[in-house]
Amino acid sequence: MALIDPQALSEHFVRASGPGGQNVNKVASAVQLRFDLSKSSLSDEIKARLRVIAGSKLTTEDVLIVDAREYRTQAQNREAARARLEHLVQQAMVRPKKRRATKATKASRERRLEGKKRKSATKRLRQRGGDD
Repeated sequence: MALIDPQALSEHFVRASGPGGQNVNKVASAVQLRFDLSKSSLSDEIKARLRVIAGSKLTTEDVLIVDAREYRTQAQNREAARARLEHLVQQAMVRPKKRRATKATKASRERRLEGKKRKSATKRLRQRGGDD
């Protein structure tokens, strides 16, 4: 978690659905981890990629919300949420490769046209001849 500023994080515990029996109704074991992008020290480039990756997890206030409720304990859910946030930041740090425009080779164009001619000839043979 060296990449993520503790001051940009906040945790909220809520009641979770799922396994846990009666305990689910009493204990707030689900974690909502909130990561404020405006308070973080990540570079603007990484923040921009993180906004794209986050999608609907990002609020209008520029806060990324990671929800974890798959475990019965608060501690396990906290770790799961932090791991998920770390994974999102790691994904955002990878700069996508730029696509280089390329042209189709002359041989590939000829192969494509030859295939089209073959298909056309096959279909022409299937056509019903005129009434003679």
